[in-house]
Amino acid sequence: MIYENNYKKLLQLLPDLGTEKFESRQLKAEGFMDLNIDLLMCEKHRIVLALSHYYKHPSGDLIADPDMEVAVYPDRQVAEALSYQDMFGYCVVYPEEGKVDLSAKKELNSFLGQWLSNLKAQGHRQED
Repeated sequence: MIYENNYKKLLQLLPDLGTEKFESRQLKAEGFMDLNIDLLMCEKHRIVLALSHYYKHPSGDLIADPDMEVAVYPDRQVAEALSYQDMFGYCVVYPEEGKVDLSAKKELNSFLGQWLSNLKAQGHRQED
């Protein structure tokens, strides 16, 4: 299933996910934008991360694009996309309590799986 695969891919990039607390991390790969990982929330059974690349706009501003929020459930070994944002728009899986945008859920989790695969193939890793 896609949620288990996304978890496995995320774990390849962050082997200590769920066992070590951190506020933020940066994964690097030569020739590619760094992957920024920020811990947004850490609950008993759920961790919420923000994953993003930052590029420098001609104005000098750093812009997160893409920027995704991802919920990780280490006990169940699943990860799911919660939101996606880029310079063209914003998409959220759970627009309000009790509501699910099934189209967004499918699309964002598919994108997350592909993005994580690309990051791994590009050699992104945490520098020692």
